[in-house]
Amino acid sequence: MAWEVKCRDEDMKQRALENERRAIDDARRSVDEKAQQLKTLSHQSALIAGFSMVVLVEVQISQNLHPVLLVSFGCTTAGVVGLMLIAMLNATYMLVAILRYDTVHRDMPFAEFWRKRCEGDWKLSLRAFGIGVPLFMLDLAQVGWVVFWEHKTGIIASSIVTVIAIFTVLIYLARIDRKWSGWLMSSKAKLHTIEN
Repeated sequence: MAWEVKCRDEDMKQRALENERRAIDDARRSVDEKAQQLKTLSHQSALIAGFSMVVLVEVQISQNLHPVLLVSFGCTTAGVVGLMLIAMLNATYMLVAILRYDTVHRDMPFAEFWRKRCEGDWKLSLRAFGIGVPLFMLDLAQVGWVVFWEHKTGIIASSIVTVIAIFTVLIYLARIDRKWSGWLMSSKAKLHTIEN
């Protein structure tokens, strides 16, 4: 009888140890998943902000450019850079925060930590990115007019660039943003597998 009790106690200790290992692995997987999402958002935001800065610095602006177009171009470019910086910096700070989360000695489950500390900032970053993308395409549409302002066939070239930019924004808003934005911002967004 004592042998059975001893074996049962050892078995319970082993199960508790295995459960703790699983909990640690689950927490690490959750941290890694969110870290990848934050890295992706941060990198893409930095890339678009960099493109916009290069355009602002490198474009040759004609002295005869209409002042409204010049102001609009400057505001749009600054808006893109600002929105993308908000998305990038916010994602970077959240990344640092979740990488500091202690997966071994968890004060609270990671899902609760994310919900309390990061969820609102994640949504802010996604919104800034989601607004910045169409603004970036508007910037592209304006670059055509700024660059080709004095050329003989400038109206045709600028119009083509504008049409392509508008077409891209429409696809983005009608398909990509509409399909993914709400789902990605939902705190309940999870993929579920259906077993037969």
